[in-house]
Amino acid sequence: MTIPSKDIRNSSDPDISGSYYAMQRAGQAAIDLAIQTNTAIVTTVNGKIVRIPAAELIKQRQLTA
Repeated sequence: MTIPSKDIRNSSDPDISGSYYAMQRAGQAAIDLAIQTNTAIVTTVNGKIVRIPAAELIKQRQLTA
């Protein structure tokens, strides 16, 4: 059973709602570091744990730029 999650950006607490953007920045910093050091990141995609190598991160960045 999946419990629906609430969007923290809609929280009445400004620290909670602001944490969404802090997590976005932290994720981007992790990607930047992985590219700089030619290492992979481990994350979840559709609920599955996946390893994304630096080469793939670079490709993804070029597609979104």
